[in-house]
Amino acid sequence: MERKLSQGDYLPGAQGDFQLLDGAQALLQRVLFRLTARRGQFPFLPEMGSRLYQLCREGKPSARAALARQYAVQALEAEEGLAVTDVQWTPLDGNRAHLQVYLEWQGEPLSLSLDITG
Repeated sequence: MERKLSQGDYLPGAQGDFQLLDGAQALLQRVLFRLTARRGQFPFLPEMGSRLYQLCREGKPSARAALARQYAVQALEAEEGLAVTDVQWTPLDGNRAHLQVYLEWQGEPLSLSLDITG
């Protein structure tokens, strides 16, 4: 079970405790954390996080979609039983992009949407 996070804070429960997540919802929270944390940011967990923040630095816009998939797969390797089935990268304005990540976990299709600033 995972504690539910919203904007970096644990959400309070009805009894003064914290809201808990399990199953697919807990997995999606871990996935979101792994995709948004910058790889190398944690000294004792150097493989934690992704390099998605570097996408907007890539000089060739045509290469960004393939890199987005590569970085997402790399960030999620540690999650057993999870497969990245597709990644769609959409440029926004300036150094921002929108990412839609499609996953499969225990035969269940899941998806996650996030914006990236580079």
